[in-house]
Amino acid sequence: MVSACQLVDHFGGIARGRELTAFGFTRRMLSDAVRRGEIARIRPGVFATASAPLAARIAADHGGALTCAGALRHHGIWVLHDDQSPHVWMGQAGRAHHERCRCVVHYRQGRMRLGVADAEHALIDAFRCHGEEVFFCAFESAWNKRLIGAGERSRIRKALPSSARWLVDFAHRDSESGLESLVRLRLHLLGITVQAQVEIPGVGRVDFVIEGRVILEADGAEHHGGQRQRHRDLRRDAAASALGYESVHFDYALIVHDWPTVVAAVLATLGRSRG
Repeated sequence: MVSACQLVDHFGGIARGRELTAFGFTRRMLSDAVRRGEIARIRPGVFATASAPLAARIAADHGGALTCAGALRHHGIWVLHDDQSPHVWMGQAGRAHHERCRCVVHYRQGRMRLGVADAEHALIDAFRCHGEEVFFCAFESAWNKRLIGAGERSRIRKALPSSARWLVDFAHRDSESGLESLVRLRLHLLGITVQAQVEIPGVGRVDFVIEGRVILEADGAEHHGGQRQRHRDLRRDAAASALGYESVHFDYALIVHDWPTVVAAVLATLGRSRG
């Protein structure tokens, strides 16, 4: 027979007592497992193991499932902004158990299980809490990681306001980083024609080609410098210049926190390239 710890882990690290009793565990057996430290009792009738994230425990204690940015990050999805406190999906008419807590509560239809909401429901809640940019970057990341299929994408689109459904239509699955998703979305909203992940003979694959003549490289937080990397970048820029392209590079901080500076540089570079 599997242990109580193994069974709770099977449910994602958090489970209701009635889910466990269905597998033959009595209340006494569960109490003994708690006493031995194999599982923890979050609140009456709800148990967790050490594998459950703290935020998911807080959400389960509140009466629901961790959602929004916390759930997206748990699933390995790129998130532009973290939640300041746990966001909890309560289903359509869940019962809250916390009082005067910092949890942000979502009441929305759907089959809610304690623990962590799946990517589909977390994306819907993220749009409602954080808006278009956070949603779009996370949506493309989830699609790229194959965490949402055609059915999930269709339901997500339907759940969005009609004015925002174009975000799902505009998204594609081959975006390799949330930073690239963010740049592509922002340039599109400015009416600038942009192609992502373009292979240029003699140069290699570049992050973006803007208006067919400017190369934009988005260096993420994981991009490290050094003499060797700097030399490779200069060689790529020289090869691109020989083909008539101008190149601009921006790091994570500039793109996320100082976008007007990026826009000014891009527009100026486009202006020079037209001349």
